[in-house]
This record gives sequence, structure tokens and C-alpha cells, in this order.
Amino acid sequence: MVGRVFGAAPGFADSSQDWRPAVDLEETDDAWIFEVELPGASRENIQVEVSETELSIRGTIQERERTGVVRHRARRIGGFEYRTTLPAGVEAAKADARFDNGLLTVRVPRPERAKAHRIKIN
Repeated sequence: MVGRVFGAAPGFADSSQDWRPAVDLEETDDAWIFEVELPGASRENIQVEVSETELSIRGTIQERERTGVVRHRARRIGGFEYRTTLPAGVEAAKADARFDNGLLTVRVPRPERAKAHRIKIN
């Protein structure tokens, strides 16, 4: 189920400049934690939206001003977008995000009914 729910939505890289950042998803007992690599991004150019059914992360990474000629480019610039479907019942207002050294961490609390409960076997 987790693979179906948290898979990236297809078709969001329509323009030649749009790309999807690398994302790690960690599941804990009380939350889903998304770690998104955005080297070179600034906090002001990132938008994170959480609804009851979807997480959306988008923005742009601007190319820095250069004085020389770029002979090789491996880092991504331009627009990016990552979207995924969340399980029903997520309380969007309780989600939080922080950005530090090019790593965006979004924590989405799990709803009570989505938490695993261990039961004693008699």
C-alpha cells in the first residue's frame, strides 16, 4: 500500500526545464518524513503544500551569476516539482517543514487510524 500511495504522480515534468528532486521517505510510528535534496535552492523559492490527500513540493533553483564560461554542468537548475498522494485522514495543519543546507525535510503526522497497533496473541 505504501508504494502505491507514496509513488510520485506521473506527468509533472512536461517542460524541458522541470525535474523531480531526489526524495527519501521514512515511515515512523507517528509520521511520514520526506527528505528532499535541493542543493543550490533558497528557502524563498520553495513552496510546500499539504492537503488531506496530497503533498506538493515545487519551486525553482536559479543559476548563480558567473564570470567565466561553464564547460560542464551536472547540477540541476530551473523548475522542479514533486507530488505524492497521502493516505486519507492526514491533518495538514500539523505538518511541518524545515530547510537546512540544501535538504528539505517535511514531516507529515500519521492519522490515528493509519498507525500500526501491536496486539497480544492469546
